[in-house]
Amino acid sequence: MWSPLRRGELTLAAKVLLLQLTVIVTLLVAVGVLSIRQSNADFAEERGAQMRNAAEYVAGLPVVRGELDRVRHGEAAAGGIPSTLAPYLEWGIATRGAQTVTVVSVDGVVLAATDPSRVGDRAALGSSDALEGRGWSGDVAPDGHPAVAAHVPVISEADGALLAIVTAEVEYPTLADQVATAAPDLGLFLGLGALLGLIGTWFVSRVVRRSTRGLGTTELANLADHREALLHAIREGVVGVGTDGRVTAMNDAARTTLGLDAGPDPVGRHVDDLGLDPHVVALLTGEGADVRDALALVGTRVVVFNRGRASSGGRGIGTVTTLRDRTELVSLQSQLSSNLSITDTLRAQTHEFDNRLHTISGLVQLGEYDELAALVGTLTRRRAEIEEYVAKRLADPAVAALVLAKHAVAEERGVTLELDPGSRLGALEPGLGADLTTVLGNLVDNAVDACAGHRDATVEVWLHADDEAVHLRVRDTGPGIAPELRDTVFVRGFSTKDHDHAGVVGGRGIGLALVRLICTQRGGTVVVDDADPGSGRAGGGGAEFRVVLPLRPVLGQDGAP
Repeated sequence: MWSPLRRGELTLAAKVLLLQLTVIVTLLVAVGVLSIRQSNADFAEERGAQMRNAAEYVAGLPVVRGELDRVRHGEAAAGGIPSTLAPYLEWGIATRGAQTVTVVSVDGVVLAATDPSRVGDRAALGSSDALEGRGWSGDVAPDGHPAVAAHVPVISEADGALLAIVTAEVEYPTLADQVATAAPDLGLFLGLGALLGLIGTWFVSRVVRRSTRGLGTTELANLADHREALLHAIREGVVGVGTDGRVTAMNDAARTTLGLDAGPDPVGRHVDDLGLDPHVVALLTGEGADVRDALALVGTRVVVFNRGRASSGGRGIGTVTTLRDRTELVSLQSQLSSNLSITDTLRAQTHEFDNRLHTISGLVQLGEYDELAALVGTLTRRRAEIEEYVAKRLADPAVAALVLAKHAVAEERGVTLELDPGSRLGALEPGLGADLTTVLGNLVDNAVDACAGHRDATVEVWLHADDEAVHLRVRDTGPGIAPELRDTVFVRGFSTKDHDHAGVVGGRGIGLALVRLICTQRGGTVVVDDADPGSGRAGGGGAEFRVVLPLRPVLGQDGAP
């Protein structure tokens, strides 16, 4: 449970609300500025045309031309022009909406104006080229206030000479005037925009508050940091996969277990692109029911997978899988299994000896001493023959003892265990001998389990060593293994006791996984196929496991070269 917000700290929803309000105000101000600029542009275009009409109207009056022509020829004094032309300039204002109309000499001096105070001043012509005899319109600032102006030359009818220019001007409305004029519409639009923005912002803030559970940005950052630290502190592997099959989270233990610690970061990559075995990919991304304690071989590791579905607000967002490395546990279980096998062997031999002792005791009581001698001789010869047969072919004491022990167990369960006459095995170094006895013991146990109870149940073992490897073959007369399950039996821990497919063996889900693990660690192989139906063995069919164990391991116990 996270602590409440510190005093004065805003929640993420409140920060989003303030941020969006700021964006809305900024947007509305920008819209207002653009509106004013557009209004000025429209004003300049509309009033510029009116100013041209006013200037052209005044410049085209015959009275104006005649009076200026008289002044040019000295027939009239320039000082009388203001009073003479003033009524005509006022007509330009009255009929065309200009604020100021002036007549400017070719020297740039105001000769007449609707504002008498400007007569005799220098005219503010700006960039106008009207003194060159061309009409012009644009912006000027005669009194420091921007205005729209039009300049039209006055041409003499007699000789076409430039007599003067007529200017017509109107000032741009001030910002206050524009705001006052547009206040009703602008207020309506700004108010409506602000209202809609507030409603939208409030709705977004509610959604954000619900999604973040009212946490502030600092607490969200702390939560993410704690989650990251917790994820990597867990010693078990944790893998998160999204609905699109991409890795959303993977801690250090998972990367080590899956053999991905030396490559690029798996987060964000598709599971299919990580180079994992197909059955591991299926365990990480499979759809349907959750996975509980699924056993798989990942490289040289025996790993237990548990997968559950993750959801948020009732909506599936992917899966979370935990990985537990159980390689050491499997080795301990193998040793325990070996001890149990020895116990079973001793129990079988005890049972056998009890039966024989009862028979011997009965013969003694009956006084049948000749029959007693014959029975003891037969039993002694049979045991000696079996031991001699095995010893001639298997020189390694541990392997030979295992075969003899499994022979007694198989007999008790009604199964014939045969050692192929072509078997040849010399003494092995201790490490290889231990691995071979583990592999052989598990395969024989599986074979006995598979064919026990069947007619003429037989298990055949063949062992041979050359200069490079030990070759092992175990055949049985059981129902065999379906082709589609021949790889699964090594990685999923299937058992004849809890699986519907007959012949799918594997002890309690450990034996065959351990067999593959040992073979992989030593750089060897193990394959399963149908037993040769033409081998001459009673029953035919069944399964055949073939193992190759190099004399010198290619991989160490940790899987390193």
